Amino acid sequence: MGWLFYTDGRVQTYADEKAEITRLCTCHGDTRKTELVKACKVGSTWYAAARVTNRDGTAVEDATYVTDADGSITFGAVFLTRYDDGCWGYKDMEESAGPNESRAPLGLIKLLSDLKDEGSYAQDWRQRCRDWAAIPDYEEGDKIKLAAPLTLTDGSTCQIVTATHYRRGRQKRRCYRIEETGGLVRLSKPSLAGSELLSSAKSAASPVLAEYFAGRD
Repeated sequence: MGWLFYTDGRVQTYADEKAEITRLCTCHGDTRKTELVKACKVGSTWYAAARVTNRDGTAVEDATYVTDADGSITFGAVFLTRYDDGCWGYKDMEESAGPNESRAPLGLIKLLSDLKDEGSYAQDWRQRCRDWAAIPDYEEGDKIKLAAPLTLTDGSTCQIVTATHYRRGRQKRRCYRIEETGGLVRLSKPSLAGSELLSSAKSAASPVLAEYFAGRD
């Protein structure tokens, strides 16, 4: 499915977007109904969990999902969104279509029904969401070893860095100090995948943590 834009200005705020995602995930048919369970926005992308139930109370039979104990199934959906000339638009995909955007929070993933085919696009998408959630979110002063040496734009490499920040105007922005050279570098979250915490800034205020990290050296 392609992009659909609203030209009537009905969607302007975060609350408007969430209300529209809720409406898009709600459908009351003659035999089935679909209702939104949870929706989360990450960047410009909305992730949703929607539950399908039969109106007559019987269990939902589906080729992709294992029916839950209450007879329903809950599937994941991804809504790409953007504003173009002031008009809000979206492109939606069900998780089994193999969407590229895969940053749904783990709390949403846990709501989804089990899959019948463990080798499906949906399974791959869920695992990519888990992998993204597993990337550490380091704190100021944490010393980190990247999974592999990272080549920088000047051709040099770095592997051990310390989380710090720099200021741009009034904004405080995360960066990392290269241990080998003392230079600063911006690192994307994917580049931190598989990294290892060598020492924590918290250990300075905690003898117990300091002893723990010293024992790992």
